[in-house]
Amino acid sequence: MSKHTALPPSILPDDIVALAQRVVEENAAAKRTIVLAESCTGGLVAAALTEIPGSSAVLDRGFVTYSNAAKQAELGVPSDIIEAFGAVSIACAFAMAQGALENSDADVAVAISGIAGPGGGTDLKPVGTVVFARAIRGEDTPMADERLFEGEDRAGVRRQATLCALELLLP
Repeated sequence: MSKHTALPPSILPDDIVALAQRVVEENAAAKRTIVLAESCTGGLVAAALTEIPGSSAVLDRGFVTYSNAAKQAELGVPSDIIEAFGAVSIACAFAMAQGALENSDADVAVAISGIAGPGGGTDLKPVGTVVFARAIRGEDTPMADERLFEGEDRAGVRRQATLCALELLLP
């Protein structure tokens, strides 16, 4: 178990910074690099990681692909996935993670797409619906999950999604 150093002052909440520190330390120890494909979090996961000194040894890059067009252009998400399932779908998150790996030198990719609100929700995909996917280079078993962060405002949904994504980045 690594010895944590004191957290530097941050504009982000302490729990996010503490988890980001674990992600950086544990991935550095595993000699594993990270790429992110973020939509509803708008770069918050990458921002959390870059709060930590030494994160340059771990974070390869991040893609903030908020629009559907950006998901297609930057990550190669097929338009038929977005048309059939929507941008907030496990299929889209998985395609985002795969595209991030293909467009980086990283070992592991995590993708996040969701509906932070206050608008944009539907009966099938209410506000607070967030999908995640993790892909590891050389492995054929990706992980994908859908979560509903009920009762959260926009900031709360984004905060919970950031924490969940950071958890997925732990080796």
